[in-house]
This record gives sequence, structure tokens and C-alpha cells, in this order.
Amino acid sequence: MKINLMDRKSEKGFSLIELIVVMVILALLAGIVGYKYTQRIGTAKSQAAKLQIEKLGGALQMYLLDVGRYPDNLESLVQNPGIEAWNGPYLDKEMPKDPWGKLYQYRYPGMHGDYDLFSLGPDGADGGDDDIVSWK
Repeated sequence: MKINLMDRKSEKGFSLIELIVVMVILALLAGIVGYKYTQRIGTAKSQAAKLQIEKLGGALQMYLLDVGRYPDNLESLVQNPGIEAWNGPYLDKEMPKDPWGKLYQYRYPGMHGDYDLFSLGPDGADGGDDDIVSWK
């Protein structure tokens, strides 16, 4: 029996090899796009944390102007700790959490300035490279 190659070429459709090659290319593209997307989300959350720290820093400055010193804790920005000169609340809403759902960390007196205000970042551990801090 003789196979006619011309008949074979006129058949429509893709071979299994061609389909596998296309699927591998699509998987590689999806991996690259997914990686870039997750990087972008991490960057956006870090930027949001920086902006919130700046806003909290402004509220701390207003507290300082009214009371004459920084508060012992961040809750004093939204609830009067029993100080007569308190003229708050110094934040529009309740105390914000960082973009990873954790409370901002605050130390007064600070180790890096008058006060230290920071987020522990996505890992939730103190001292990592991903911490978002007020003093840098």
C-alpha cells in the first residue's frame, strides 16, 4: 500500500506535537504575567503602607502641638487618654491597619528619632528587609 503525501498535507487540523508546543508557550507566558502581577501587588501594598505612615506621622505632629509631647500609644490619636489639652480625634476614622491586615508598630521614645512608626511588612516579622519604616 502506497501512502500519498499530498493527501496527508491536505488534511486540516493540528498534530499533537503542535498542540503541546502551543500549550507550553501559553503556560510560559502565563507564568511571566503572573509573576509580574504579584510583584506589582507587593509594590502597591508597600506604597500604601508608606502613605499611611505619613498620615499617622501628621496626626502625631498635631497631637504634639496640642499636648506638648507625643502619645504613649497610637490609640491616643482616636481616643482621649484623659489629657485636658487633647483636641482630637486626630484621625478621620479608627486606627488603620497596614495593607497586610496587621497593626502599625509605634515606639515612643523612638530608637531612630523622636518616635518610631513602622509596619512589619508582608512577613510580619520585625527587622526584615520588607519592613516599612518612618525613619528612612
